[in-house]
Amino acid sequence: MKTLSRLIHAEVFSAVAFVTLGFLALFSFFDFVDQLPSVGKAGTLSDYKLPQAASYVALLIPNHLYELLPITVLIGTIFVMTRLAQSSEFTILRTSGLGPWRALRTLLVTGVTFVVVTFAIGDYLAPWADKTAQLLKARFEGALTVGQTGAWLREKQAYAQFAVNVSALDADGSMRGVRIFEFDNQNLLVSMTRAPKAEFGLNDAWLLKEAQRTEFQARSGGSSEINRFTSETMRWPTDITAEMVSAAVLKPERMSTIDLFQYIRHLNANGQSAERYEIEFWKKVFYPLSCLVMVVLALPFAYLHFRNEGISIYVFGGVMAGISFFFLNNVFGYIGELRHWVPWLTAALPGMIYSVISLTAFAWLVLRR
Repeated sequence: MKTLSRLIHAEVFSAVAFVTLGFLALFSFFDFVDQLPSVGKAGTLSDYKLPQAASYVALLIPNHLYELLPITVLIGTIFVMTRLAQSSEFTILRTSGLGPWRALRTLLVTGVTFVVVTFAIGDYLAPWADKTAQLLKARFEGALTVGQTGAWLREKQAYAQFAVNVSALDADGSMRGVRIFEFDNQNLLVSMTRAPKAEFGLNDAWLLKEAQRTEFQARSGGSSEINRFTSETMRWPTDITAEMVSAAVLKPERMSTIDLFQYIRHLNANGQSAERYEIEFWKKVFYPLSCLVMVVLALPFAYLHFRNEGISIYVFGGVMAGISFFFLNNVFGYIGELRHWVPWLTAALPGMIYSVISLTAFAWLVLRR
């Protein structure tokens, strides 16, 4: 049985690797073609040459790999199962003692390996690579921003609450166009601080450069006093981290699971809506598990009888099934956010649907036939 398991594992791993390389080459080609109009463009992109474009495209590969792995696992496993069935090798394996449940356990072990790989890529490699790619592009485009208003964040402290606006992120990770509005517990504006540039300092603080602070102090008789002063460097204590600012500027699906969890806690603590980020958090949790669903979905193909038929139609069916899962996963995220579904259920529904389909096919084609 160990020899049979090693044979199936080697076949599946090699097929999935081949399919994954093919998809990555295709996506990288499209990304590179998309970058060609920006190469050598007059203005801020004049120094953006082919080596920089190639580096940017290479940094996008981990994110493509994370998104494609469940699909390539399905296609590669279907290809192996259909090829073994077509050549009658799987029939020989069955007569050698490879029963349905043992075959299922063998593929599940393979699926667990892909789950671990998918989680590691999506939680560690892809967020770092995507952020590095965006900062690389920002070095030539000027900065990363979200529209004309920038990113807004909110924080509650012991005796005050703050509304923070960051216009953009520079290529070195510093912030540009920072505005901090301070309110007391009665929601009255206490102070306003502006800084053209700010950096993330140590010990939970920002370092504001060339800061201009305006304080509003109420006086007796209903009058108020306004005080203005400037400082070359001002330290502002805050729990808003660089990851939180990046989350407000960059796409939430590019964040790691831990960063998403911490940002959700920050939003909830400050009375802000975290539904979108909760859905992305649970998608991060459930998406690697879809590799298990895919290997189970591919197993019934080994029990089909088509010795004289080609396997291309079955591989094409696997491609369509994988693409439909990818789109269903994205569509359910948008629908769940619009309809205010339970976040974990929204993220788990695509996998649950395909799990029912795969288990039904396994029960009908394998157990009953």
